[in-house]
Amino acid sequence: MSKTIFNIHHLMSNSILMHVENGVATITLNRPQVFNSFNREMAFAMQDALDQCVSNDEVRAVMIIGDGKAFCAGQDIQEITDPELNPGFKAILDDHYNPIVLKIRNLEKPVVAAVNGVAAGAGANIALCCDVVIATESAAFIQAFSKIGLIPDSAGTFFLPRLIGFGKASAAMMLADKITAQEADQMGMIYKVVKDEDFLDFTKATSQKLAALPTVALANTKKALNQSYNNTVEEQLALESKLQIESASTEDYAEGVASFMEKRKPVFKGK
Repeated sequence: MSKTIFNIHHLMSNSILMHVENGVATITLNRPQVFNSFNREMAFAMQDALDQCVSNDEVRAVMIIGDGKAFCAGQDIQEITDPELNPGFKAILDDHYNPIVLKIRNLEKPVVAAVNGVAAGAGANIALCCDVVIATESAAFIQAFSKIGLIPDSAGTFFLPRLIGFGKASAAMMLADKITAQEADQMGMIYKVVKDEDFLDFTKATSQKLAALPTVALANTKKALNQSYNNTVEEQLALESKLQIESASTEDYAEGVASFMEKRKPVFKGK
């Protein structure tokens, strides 16, 4: 078992923690005193952590989880109400949240959102842009923006309608209703809801399962899904052909075929 602790270079405090173990980088949102809400420092630290996941070959899957009772409450309201600290909404979106969402979607490794508690505002939408979303049974999702006169950001208006349909997404965003983990599961918003006592073991096991799968194929699956929102059928078929040829040239494909023929469990290396 290997475990590596990484320094998050933008960190002046410990608002983001990261360690790598068994091929999984666990990124912990670590401001439990404010329900892991983002301020400027934490947003840059999160980006730094995601960048390290890109460059580190030891990382083959990523799990994002919150410390304490919440996953993430979104934007730290105290920051935007302080005249000296408030960076303004353009900077908050262009510099903080939009890069985080794009880094998650462009990361050529699977990202698991382990929603251990309330995910509200940008916190909910960052979770929903991940590849696999698992929630503990006491968790909840809230599109809290309308409560303070804002619109959903962090790609919420992009992903949520695609996950649960236009009508439910519109209502969730306008009414800002609390959606329980069980309701989110029934709507198809998330992959699975897990009992609180089993949650950590299940999310770790799922992340490690992803880390042991053929990484290039998973990355190419993610690329195909990203493009599928905009492509015509013809364009998507062409993209699938290109990505399939690329996947078939990997060592993991050769191992997958060999293990199938030899009736044994494959050992993928992510190459």
